[in-house]
Amino acid sequence: MQSKGLIKLFAFLFGLVSIYQLSYTFITNNVESKAEAFAIANVAEDQEDYLEKREALEAKYLDSIGKQKILGFTDYNEARKKQLNKGLDLEGGINVTLQISVKDILIGLANGTKNPVFNKALADADAASRESDDTYLELFFDAFDNIKGDTKLATPDIFYTRGLEGEINANMSDDEVKPVIRKKIDESIESAFEVLRERIDGFGVTQPNIQREGTSGRILVELPGARDISRAQTLLSSTAQLEFWETYRPNNQALQGFFFQANEALKGLVADTKEPEVKEASEIDSLLSDVSQDSLDLATQRNPLFEKFQIGAPSYAVGVVAIKDTAEVGSYLRIKEIRRLLPAELQFVKFLWERPQEGSETVELYALKSNREKTPRISGDVVSDARADFDIGGKPAVSMSMNTKGAKEWEKLTGDAYTNQTGIAIVLDNKVYTAPGVSSGPISGGNSEITGKFTINETKDISNVLRAGKLPARAEIIQSEIVGPSLGQEAIDSGLMSFLIAMAIVLVWMVFYYGKAGIFADIALLLNILLIFGVLTSLGAVLTLPGIAGIVLTIGMSVDANVLIFERIKEELAKGKGKAQAVADGFSNALSSILDANITTGLTAIILFIFGSGPIKGFATTLLIGIVTSLFTAIFITRLLVDWYIGGKDRRLDFSTPLTKNLFKNIDINFLSKRKIAYVFSVILVGIGIFSLATKGLQQGVDFIGGRTYQVRFEKAVSASEIASELNTEFGSGTQVKTYGEANQIKITTAYKVDVEGIEVDNEIQDKLFGALQKYLPDGTSKADFITGGGEASLGILQSVKVGPTIADDIKKNAFLAIIGSLAVVFLYILIRFRRWQFSLGAVAAVFHDVMIVLGIFSLLGTAMPFNMEIDQAFIAAILTVIGYSLNDTVVVFDRIREIIGEKGWKAGENINLALNSTLSRTLNTSLTTLVVLLAIFTFGGESLRGFMFAMIIGIIVGTYSSLFIATPIMYDTLKKSVTSPIKEKAKAVEQEKVTA
Repeated sequence: MQSKGLIKLFAFLFGLVSIYQLSYTFITNNVESKAEAFAIANVAEDQEDYLEKREALEAKYLDSIGKQKILGFTDYNEARKKQLNKGLDLEGGINVTLQISVKDILIGLANGTKNPVFNKALADADAASRESDDTYLELFFDAFDNIKGDTKLATPDIFYTRGLEGEINANMSDDEVKPVIRKKIDESIESAFEVLRERIDGFGVTQPNIQREGTSGRILVELPGARDISRAQTLLSSTAQLEFWETYRPNNQALQGFFFQANEALKGLVADTKEPEVKEASEIDSLLSDVSQDSLDLATQRNPLFEKFQIGAPSYAVGVVAIKDTAEVGSYLRIKEIRRLLPAELQFVKFLWERPQEGSETVELYALKSNREKTPRISGDVVSDARADFDIGGKPAVSMSMNTKGAKEWEKLTGDAYTNQTGIAIVLDNKVYTAPGVSSGPISGGNSEITGKFTINETKDISNVLRAGKLPARAEIIQSEIVGPSLGQEAIDSGLMSFLIAMAIVLVWMVFYYGKAGIFADIALLLNILLIFGVLTSLGAVLTLPGIAGIVLTIGMSVDANVLIFERIKEELAKGKGKAQAVADGFSNALSSILDANITTGLTAIILFIFGSGPIKGFATTLLIGIVTSLFTAIFITRLLVDWYIGGKDRRLDFSTPLTKNLFKNIDINFLSKRKIAYVFSVILVGIGIFSLATKGLQQGVDFIGGRTYQVRFEKAVSASEIASELNTEFGSGTQVKTYGEANQIKITTAYKVDVEGIEVDNEIQDKLFGALQKYLPDGTSKADFITGGGEASLGILQSVKVGPTIADDIKKNAFLAIIGSLAVVFLYILIRFRRWQFSLGAVAAVFHDVMIVLGIFSLLGTAMPFNMEIDQAFIAAILTVIGYSLNDTVVVFDRIREIIGEKGWKAGENINLALNSTLSRTLNTSLTTLVVLLAIFTFGGESLRGFMFAMIIGIIVGTYSSLFIATPIMYDTLKKSVTSPIKEKAKAVEQEKVTA
């Protein structure tokens, strides 16, 4: 091998850089372990808010030593930025896909127009978006074109407005207006992206990730390590629409009269079909029904409004309602017949709820002075600065400063409130945060303060979103994955365990099978692992649990390359060649097979990277990196070590051990003679699978059908069927509950309100889950602990996933494209490499055979196995990996067939059998090694990987079988006519010449 010195230098520098890159991870882990130990030692477990105080103390410790030099070249703050990024499934946190509402942006550009054609086009676009893959904007344009008649986009009540003056004029055609609107939409989405980026930067998590997804209006946000999930969701979806309103006085006679008239009117509108239920009154029910007996006579009649609503409150609110009844009371106050009862001076009143306080069961209702346009007195765009502060009583608050225009409006508003003895409601995203009165006349200067029952984190978040500005439109969470930190740590432990076990098995096996040569392969393998982690760190890639699986699979592929090399060297030695020549020829002859096998696997990994998302993209990333580093270490590092060893005097290297020396020698199996039996066997297997797919189908996960899943852990074993019965009462039929791993762990899947966006729905479902499952939890478990995984006890919701129906359709489409794309690309590659379509046909037929068997097994055994066998993105990753592995195996066999036929000719298939027998040692060795590795991950890698690994295990088994009994026989049967025909023609010509002579 030439350039040995250059390769040694490159390997040394590559390894050194990898160690350097990984040093930041070791430094960070060491410092954070010390911070955790410090916090645990200084916070008593029986203290109130133990976890919150412990986290605060950890943060304080890390902040105090953040800039202290470590090892003379870095500090903690720098090391944290350069450490190996861990994915959500390893560190916990939140991963969401936000959909910026293009509809809201269009309405804003049109100044909230009432134009019927415009609004009908919006409604049609809404309906079409549920079925189409086109963007909302294009659907709106299509809908508008279909119904516009003589109406143009550039009319004064659509897009020819003051806000678009200079860009759109009345003479422009629709085709001229559309590019302007597209540009404005893109600018608004970019604005939303920047607003979210600023908010996230102030949130305080390590290495957040935010990126736009093409032109779809979707924004992907990953917050690894985020502990307070509800806080993160609020931060991301809040539009930060700050408004200042003047309130009505609670004792306003006209307002109180309206409520009594509304109650009377509702008696007729909300007709009783049965007697009111008699319930045992709780403390809160008693409080809310404490209304004078002369106005309410519950013994003789029903009062629809006053049964839920109590007039009066100790503030500028007009009444109090239980949180659970806000939706019903709000619906009453929106009924047209009820709104008509408002007197003239109240006809534009705006009712808003206060922001619910932590631990409270009630909220107050405010009546705000509005106008025909329903616009506030002051909007939040006048706020020039906001900061977390403390009020005069030392409680957390938010201080704000306004610009000149805002200061003038603020002085006028506070003056009116002082004169009218009313309050000023400070409203953020349609929730009243506070409504103070004005006791000393107009307030000049534009400075104000938002007070309430806030935590310090809440005031930080509010000031953060106010500084960053409001979103130009709603940001709905259409997909989310939330992983508790305890589950993340378990994933790290199980992933590390499976990794170490797989490594140990492979290292021992290589030494057992190949002796001293196996030691050299092991050294190359260990360097390979170091390089993979080093490259991942230097690229800023994210390590996920499927990523660890990808690395472990890379171990198998690295072994495959060494096995190919060693088997070829053994063949050359058997021919009587000297050590040096046998090694040189063995490496040279194995190179073609190694490259072909790794390229086909790499092509499927690239497709997986393009069409996958989240952890699946992480799997593809590590697989691609592993392919490159495996090639380098197997071809160059192993060669350097072998050459070094055989270069010494009296050193013997047999590439085998006494126990394995004669394994697979002199094997002469007539594989082709058994092809008809294999065809029948495979047709039966595939037929059973297709029948099961047609009748039973597959268990599709929420990735493909939409919905929500929750992984919940209890202290003791629970009955999945019993819980399913209770949850079906809460969420309706169709809610699935399965035991997930241990008997004290379940997975809940529900489609309840999956097409309804908003944090309110998430909170509603969490409330229902907590209410239904509370009796299975230890006494005293709070809702907060249940939602976050039970704190230190790791009980409650460990992981939750939400996938909206729209994005589920996109995931399903991408999965289909990924599989079809991988088959097409590999077909073309094999066609180019082997120059005959018969080879491509055999390979693709074998892959199709393997995929159908895996799908059939998942259909047949979907409900019988004690682990999750749902079809989701991870399953598609497994299928693509099976395709890559099956092709890897097939290509190695084909490569040897091509080589032997080129040397010895066709000979009616004899040399094909010879090729299959000569590669049998490599085929079984690699397959068994990879299979053992996958079994280690399946056993020790955690519940979330079991279905994924099971698919790959089945794929490895059928892939090994198909390369011998499906791919090669199909290639042989389709190729033999075109090969033997020229031979027969030549023989016939020779016979003819003899006759003529």
